[in-house]
Amino acid sequence: MIAALDSWNSPPQNLTLDINEIHVWRVSLAQTESCLQSLQQTLSTDERTKAERFHFPKGRSQFIVSRGALREILSRYLNINSHILRFDYNPYGKPSLIAAQGGNTLRFNLSHCREMALIAITKNRDIGVDIEGINPNFPCLEIAERFFSSLENTLLRSLPEHLQSTAFFTCWTRKEAYIKAVGKGLSIPLNQFDVSLAPGEPAALLNVEDNPEEASRWSLIELIPSSDMVATVAVAGDCSKLHCWQWTGEF
Repeated sequence: MIAALDSWNSPPQNLTLDINEIHVWRVSLAQTESCLQSLQQTLSTDERTKAERFHFPKGRSQFIVSRGALREILSRYLNINSHILRFDYNPYGKPSLIAAQGGNTLRFNLSHCREMALIAITKNRDIGVDIEGINPNFPCLEIAERFFSSLENTLLRSLPEHLQSTAFFTCWTRKEAYIKAVGKGLSIPLNQFDVSLAPGEPAALLNVEDNPEEASRWSLIELIPSSDMVATVAVAGDCSKLHCWQWTGEF
C-alpha cells in the first residue's frame, strides 16, 4: 500500500476513526504568526518551556506548530478542548495520551523534517511514523555501512547509483517507523532487523534477528508527502483502510 503525493485530502467535518483504520495528517510547519500564537496558547507549561529552549526562532516556531497541531487534531477525535490534553511518556520518551483521555485507545505518533510534519493515528495498537527529506549529496553508503543490516547494505549497493539516495532514505524511514512503533527508539539496534528498500518494492518488515515471528506482526505503509521526501507508517497488525488528511491550520 502506498499513499501517493495526491492522496492528501481535506478532512470531513465529522471526523471518525474506525477500528483497523489509520489516519495520517500532513502538517505544514510554516504557519502565520496568528496561527502560531493560537497554537502556543494550547500548549502545556512544559511544552512552552521546551519551546523556549530552542536557540533559533525557526526551530521554536516549528516545535510550537507540530505540538499545537497534534493537540488540535487529537481534540477532534476526542471532542475535548486541545489545551486540556495531557500526555504520558514511556521510558524511551514516546508520548501517549493519559489513560483518562483515551490513551489506551487512541494511539498516535509524530515525525517532522524540514518544514513538514506527519501525525499518524489509529486505535488500540502501536503505531510509528517517520519522514525524511531526500538528500542526493548525503554519504548514503557510508552511513548505511554503519547502521543498516548486511542484507540492506547488499541490496542498496546492488541498485544503480542514481537510485541509491532515494532507497537509502526510504530504508531509513521504514526502520525508524518500526522502532518508534515498538516504542523503544534507538535502544533497538538498526542493524538487527531487515526492511525492504528497492524502488517499487512493497514496504515490509522482512526479518527481525532472534525473533522470527516479529515481522508477521507488523505492516509498513509507504507515504509520499512531497516530491523530495519519503515517509513510512509502521502499525501492529493489518491496515484495512488508510486516510491521508491535510491539516490547514484553521481551527
